[in-house]
Amino acid sequence: MPRVLKVTDLVAGYGKLQILNGVSMSASPGRVTVVVGPNGSGKSTLLKSISGVASVSSGSVTLDGVPLTGRSPTQVARAGVAYLPQNENVFTNLTVRENLRLAGYTLSEGDLPERMKGALDLFPRLSEYLGTKSLNLSGGERQMLAMAMVMMRKPTVVMFDEPTANLAPKVATQVLDTVSSLTKGMGLTTVLVEQNARRALEEGDDAFLLADGRTIFSGGCAELLAHKELGRLYLGLQAQA
Repeated sequence: MPRVLKVTDLVAGYGKLQILNGVSMSASPGRVTVVVGPNGSGKSTLLKSISGVASVSSGSVTLDGVPLTGRSPTQVARAGVAYLPQNENVFTNLTVRENLRLAGYTLSEGDLPERMKGALDLFPRLSEYLGTKSLNLSGGERQMLAMAMVMMRKPTVVMFDEPTANLAPKVATQVLDTVSSLTKGMGLTTVLVEQNARRALEEGDDAFLLADGRTIFSGGCAELLAHKELGRLYLGLQAQA
């Protein structure tokens, strides 16, 4: 079922601290929507506003036209929206199996094994570490576990916040490739916030550039990559020969 996420003129932040100043964006099924911008531009706050964590002063967030604005994080999650934060996205003192079981806490005991099998089919390497505490996984393996935990809930919208942070370049590429393959293969509506702007834009479909809490570009990823002035000013991208 199509799941179109739409943000319109969003003003949001934390208490009296206003971070977003009228951000608009949209994301469609089967497409990776990349949100980029300099540090402090409001990228993570945008995801937190959609997921119900940040405080929204005005504007709207809708999913297939149904308002999400004002809902609690639990209600947003139950609507099919999954948010994968950059940090603390797994329980390091628990094993891989325990993390997956915890991710499926709303499932019945009858549904849990099938859902866990589906998650492990997506990330087969984790099957080798079911009894291993996630603290002992590599950075890439831990990120895969976090993704598997999200997929346990069968979301229709997935928001990734800096999934390649602190990962080696080769592993970072594998993570972004996985994000893309999940999106295309499962028809997910994917929002990707990523500091590695060039790599994310090369992988994605649609792009939104934020600066000072505002949307200053919306269009195709290839179009933004080709925009020399915006890339130089806001993303530190140098034109490739």
